[in-house]
Amino acid sequence: MQPTIIGLTGNIGTGKTTVLHLLRRYGAHTIDADQVAHQVMQPGGAAFDAIVRAFGEEIRNRRGEIERNRLGQIVFADPNKLAQLEQILHPVIFAHIQAEVQAAVAPVVVIEAIKLLEAGMSATICDVIWVVTSPEEQQIERLMRERGMSRSAAQARMRAQSPQAFKISQADVVIDNSGSLAHLEAQVQTAWQALGLPLPTPA
Repeated sequence: MQPTIIGLTGNIGTGKTTVLHLLRRYGAHTIDADQVAHQVMQPGGAAFDAIVRAFGEEIRNRRGEIERNRLGQIVFADPNKLAQLEQILHPVIFAHIQAEVQAAVAPVVVIEAIKLLEAGMSATICDVIWVVTSPEEQQIERLMRERGMSRSAAQARMRAQSPQAFKISQADVVIDNSGSLAHLEAQVQTAWQALGLPLPTPA
């Protein structure tokens, strides 16, 4: 039987990863597109050579790896360079995710990707789209607290993404992460059960 494919997206700092962890606990096979990006950008990975050719040897550290922070400083300061990086990464990540979906045996597969809609995965792979939202100031505070970003760096990352309203317009389910963890989980449980899926029995 084909699994149900949930596409999980939302802008940076909204709390998608927390939702992903909940869904994993419910028995879903979860795929984090950012982790896939890490893999394909490693030396020998499918996107490594193309990225180094495009952005130069200066993005490599002393071990020869791509320094993601250095690359991020380049692309998030220039929309054209960000688009260039995405043109390299998206097809490679897409192929990797497709292969993992085909190999999955769980009844539900969740693909978490910040550019799920923009990369075309929502139309070609996913059965339903879940969008996690939170107020802009809350996103900034999370990025500063959890990732050590300055306010200006957090705002630059947010400006580089499509508006939250666009993502909401494409959603089958909108999950509001502006409140408590209990409030978040209640929404996730409701959306999970709406797909006809049972919740796990408490241990």
